[in-house]
Amino acid sequence: MVTATAAVLREVGGDLTVEQIDVDDPAPDEVLVRTVACGVCHSDLHFMQGSIAGPTPTVPGHEPAGVVEAVGSDVRSVGVGDHVIACTSMFCGSCTQCMLGRTHLCSDRAFCMRPKGAKPRLSLDGDPLKQFADLSGFSEMMLLHERAVVKIDDDIPLDRAALVGCAVTTGVGAALNTAKVEPGSSVAVFGCGGVGASVIQGARLAGARQIIAIDLLASKLESARHFGATHTILPGEESIVREIKKLSAGGVDFAFDAVGNVELAASCFYALAPRGKAVIVGAIPRGQTLNLEPGHFYVEKTITGSIMGSNRFHIDAPRYLELYRQGRLDLDAMISARRPLPEIDLALSDLEAGEVTRSVIMFD
Repeated sequence: MVTATAAVLREVGGDLTVEQIDVDDPAPDEVLVRTVACGVCHSDLHFMQGSIAGPTPTVPGHEPAGVVEAVGSDVRSVGVGDHVIACTSMFCGSCTQCMLGRTHLCSDRAFCMRPKGAKPRLSLDGDPLKQFADLSGFSEMMLLHERAVVKIDDDIPLDRAALVGCAVTTGVGAALNTAKVEPGSSVAVFGCGGVGASVIQGARLAGARQIIAIDLLASKLESARHFGATHTILPGEESIVREIKKLSAGGVDFAFDAVGNVELAASCFYALAPRGKAVIVGAIPRGQTLNLEPGHFYVEKTITGSIMGSNRFHIDAPRYLELYRQGRLDLDAMISARRPLPEIDLALSDLEAGEVTRSVIMFD
């Protein structure tokens, strides 16, 4: 067992407290990782505020990268000293969804957890701590199932690599895997934070001819152009849908809600050309309802969700990092701020205010 400094959430709606926690030794199928960097995601904030359900007390954080400190006896995919990214899309490998190649939709995540009655991976003053997203990246040590991590090359800076654990995988994957954006197509992206910027980059990588970015902040739209947006819309008096249809000569082929808002999701749907596809990428708070006019379905529009970019993490992550190495995927410009763990509240405040593309908590 080791001790680690971590940001602890004792109850939903409460404040994070930086405390010393206990991290158990790895079980045969587990990996102990020294966290180097962890991105700060809206899902962390939504969970803390109660918009996303989850147990407490817990350590949030789900976009981490680090270095392997110890491995269990059955672990073969990584070794001590390896650089790794962790992702919440762990999988059992034997359920129907896994066998169909949809590991991101695994129906038996319990396979990657310790059984009931077993010693907890994390504890505080002798009491169990839950692992947010089965990761708990806001801790200088993480104890994870082997299938939650993927080895990466040592030359990739770990603060950039961390973004692939969630934002990049979610956004780029939504464009490439979920929507399957086609070369020459037109795209609209609502929200230009970390996930939205990644959707834009994914659409650019897919060869979209037109990428329309929509955001409430002019600074975010400027960044969106850097990442590949060809047009931008700062909402004003005119309907956003009408503006998109003007720019795209009748509607876009693909539209993405990268915020998680029912009104924006509906706007995505209405902004489509016939046979267009709308993709809900952001997490819409529970209890809300999406209402759509049924007449739009008669021109064969579709709307779908995307969970973690429909990823195959152990395949996709190394490919995204190779695109970064080639200069085709910009991770450097996505990081707006780097903060130490004691400044986690400031990082969350910046996120809520929309002042950053991505903040990263640094442990080294």
